[in-house]
Amino acid sequence: MDLLFKNRGAMLLLMLNLFLVFAGIGLVIPVIPKFITMMNINGTIAGLLVASFAFTQLVFSPLAGRLSDSFGRKRMIVAGMLVFACAEVIFGVAESAALLFVSRMMGGISGALIMPAVMAYAADVTAEQERAKGMGFINAAITTGFIIGPGIGGYIAEFGIRVPFYAAGVAGLIAAIITAVVLPESLPSIVKEDENSKNAVSKPEPKKSLIQQLRFAYREPYFISLIIVFVMSFGLANYETVFGLFVDHKFGFTPKDIAFIITFGSIAGAVVQLTIFSWIINRFGEKLVITLCLLAAGLFVLLTLFVHQYWLIFAVTFIVFLSIDILRPAISTQMSMVAQEQQGYVAGLNSAFTSLGNIIGPAAAGLLFDMNVNYPYVVAGIILILCFGLTLGTGSKRAQRVRT
Repeated sequence: MDLLFKNRGAMLLLMLNLFLVFAGIGLVIPVIPKFITMMNINGTIAGLLVASFAFTQLVFSPLAGRLSDSFGRKRMIVAGMLVFACAEVIFGVAESAALLFVSRMMGGISGALIMPAVMAYAADVTAEQERAKGMGFINAAITTGFIIGPGIGGYIAEFGIRVPFYAAGVAGLIAAIITAVVLPESLPSIVKEDENSKNAVSKPEPKKSLIQQLRFAYREPYFISLIIVFVMSFGLANYETVFGLFVDHKFGFTPKDIAFIITFGSIAGAVVQLTIFSWIINRFGEKLVITLCLLAAGLFVLLTLFVHQYWLIFAVTFIVFLSIDILRPAISTQMSMVAQEQQGYVAGLNSAFTSLGNIIGPAAAGLLFDMNVNYPYVVAGIILILCFGLTLGTGSKRAQRVRT
């Protein structure tokens, strides 16, 4: 029987958790302009607020990846959901920028606990030929969260700017309880704990610090994939962080306008991931898909600077998010193929490089936005196109699987 089909209940739970986490992250996007007005926050502080989430995720991700290999995926996911619920409630009650930073940093810890564990879980329950499909489902949940989050934030904010965060906290708590009760553990060494599990544990992970892992990442066969993960995260975080500010300053868009564009601008990505992503990867290969998506994302980020009509902004945003939504699972699939017994460790590195991009992208976007409203998109577009050139110059043969 198809392993993915056999484990569909577990995959649905994983997708629910990721959807809730990334919806919670996305909630802040359409209301940032109002928070700036309420708390006298400038573009630089807004960028740092977004980056603080990624900073704590970066610090904790490698450790969380190893912990998921040692103590099981389920425990890390439940712990991450509980921290997420607390973070959302704190954001909702915050009256100062300092408390907003505390909330977003707690959110980063929750992301670090959840992401590597979920990616490793998906690898545990899928055979190699099903890996692209599994990663497509997981990333569809992430994408959908990012899509729906701003939409929910924009529309629920009509009842009160803090209401969306309370709702996210309650949903996170419910998801943690359901996961603790229903989700089975996927790691064999944890499942067989009572059967002399010490002999069943996978190959021990190297005990490296975060700095060591990042410093020596260039030695890994998936290093180019990690660079692409960083650039993709930088570009998307840069684009999303100032998008609300960009269209608010240039066109006077409301939170509802912003929510609508972001929501429907990316919705095709989730559909692609859930339906034909596996076929795309098997037909064209990870390298070609990654290369074309980087080029499309870079070009359309730059094109954002030259469109002024609402429907054109909608169309350009649609292409940017669609490209990123296909790019993300393609890279995850590529990396999982060479991870072997180190799924948790590699997923942790993936999360760490994602966090690096999510730290530098928003921080740079905020600083550049205060200098000139167009600068963030100029920098993001150029970097994405340069990364496209990098993929052309490297065969990426080490990271590609052998197709049969």
